[in-house]
Amino acid sequence: MIKKYYLLSPGPTPVPETVLAKGALPIIHHRTKEFSDLFMEMTEGMKYVFQTKNDVYTLTSSGTGAMETAVTNLLSKGDKAIVVNGGKFGERWAQICNVYGVEVVEIKIEWGEVLSPSKLEEVLKDNPETKAVFTQLSETSTGVVYDVKGFAEVVSKTDAVLVVDGISGLGATPCPMDEWGVNVLLTGSQKSLMIPPGLAFISFDDKAWKLVETSNLPKYYFDMKKAKKSIGKRTTPYTPAVSLVYQQLEALKIIKEQTIDGIIEHHRILGDATRAAVKAIGLELFAKAPGNILTSVKTPEGIDGKELVNIMQKKYSAYISGAQDPMKGKFFRIAHLGYMGGFDVIIAISALEMVLADLGFNVELGKGVAAAENVLRREWK
Repeated sequence: MIKKYYLLSPGPTPVPETVLAKGALPIIHHRTKEFSDLFMEMTEGMKYVFQTKNDVYTLTSSGTGAMETAVTNLLSKGDKAIVVNGGKFGERWAQICNVYGVEVVEIKIEWGEVLSPSKLEEVLKDNPETKAVFTQLSETSTGVVYDVKGFAEVVSKTDAVLVVDGISGLGATPCPMDEWGVNVLLTGSQKSLMIPPGLAFISFDDKAWKLVETSNLPKYYFDMKKAKKSIGKRTTPYTPAVSLVYQQLEALKIIKEQTIDGIIEHHRILGDATRAAVKAIGLELFAKAPGNILTSVKTPEGIDGKELVNIMQKKYSAYISGAQDPMKGKFFRIAHLGYMGGFDVIIAISALEMVLADLGFNVELGKGVAAAENVLRREWK
């Protein structure tokens, strides 16, 4: 049987055909007016996605490169930072800070749980010398969306800056940088931005730039002072990923045609359909505050969670994601992110139903699919 590959993970995500085609264009030299025009058009387009008037800087890296950029450009050795750690990527903030000698105060929350702004306020009051608060918009390892707007209101009353990892969340769930008062926002190209992995984007407001000016942590490639100087010359400090710039420009056309609000609403509908289907099958959601990015689902009693993901991938070519350490096997993640449509949800739920039946779970085939269809029929305009 010929198998078609269905990418249903929270990153990388599927890429539109028109965007893929741009990757085949001939390479042009990056130190030319021709490239500078394209690069600056993309840069302006990213301001639309970030919903900011601040410059948005392009890094040739994964999203983790942007996370490291935030730490090394804002802080100095011995500075104190608060990290919201409710999953694998909150944990990553702490790990990066520790590598550079930053004193970390972790707010540890159970995977799948949320953090209230009042709790963050309490920790900030106990640590008034805090320079930065690091959090996720969407904790990709659990599917939880944090109250970034509430966090920003709390942090704005202090001298600290709020740094938000929007790698999986930006473009799929609301996070208007300027309106909410987010001081540093970053993302990666392979999620809702709908291009292959390889670019990251980061923006700093004026409050954050004051820290950048005094930071003494070591940096070379990820030096934002160099990036700021270069963007003034309509270019990048080092060789950019030319083909990815072509592709991001094309993807931005799609985003602008749909509007940022329209894209977020699209993700909301896909999330609602997925969760309605999961509940109809008789499964439980894992995240206490699930978002538009992905749906995390508890593995049913008596079912091997690792085997469930393995069968979906190997037998049905439906590539969802399992849970990461230390929660492997306890839940799985179905993404509805980026270049996905309603029928991608139908495929994911259909494959899930068949896998559950294969593993002996009492499932009525088609029940989850019907629940998803009902949401899509009602919500599609």
